[in-house]
Amino acid sequence: MNSVRHASRADQSKVIEIWSECGLVKPQNDPLDDFNLALATSTSTVLVLENSGEMIGAVVVGFDGHRGWFYYLGIKPDFQNIGNGRTLVSAAEAWLIQQGAPKAMLMVRHANSAVIEFYEKLGYNVEDTSVLGKRF
Repeated sequence: MNSVRHASRADQSKVIEIWSECGLVKPQNDPLDDFNLALATSTSTVLVLENSGEMIGAVVVGFDGHRGWFYYLGIKPDFQNIGNGRTLVSAAEAWLIQQGAPKAMLMVRHANSAVIEFYEKLGYNVEDTSVLGKRF
């Protein structure tokens, strides 16, 4: 049986392990810092998906006051393609709706066509925008 809950600091290593297994950890982003920052503010959280008590997925969800955002959505490979990603997205959307977010956004690398297709099946559209960034 699946259940979704808010992560605690004690979940940190398991969550980062899932993100690593899913290829979501990149050298330019420290997942430990990202996890801790998400838990430190009232405008973001980390949700975890459990299957019979085993953590199988995690996502960072945040609301910037204008839009909701998903980051690091990952499901352990052995639990993919059976509806678990959809469950975690639904939980993230519900959290954003509770925060008053009118829209959910996420970023996917252009080359990751399988993930783009996954989100399109859930009603997300590729938008004609560019994401710019600056590291501090």
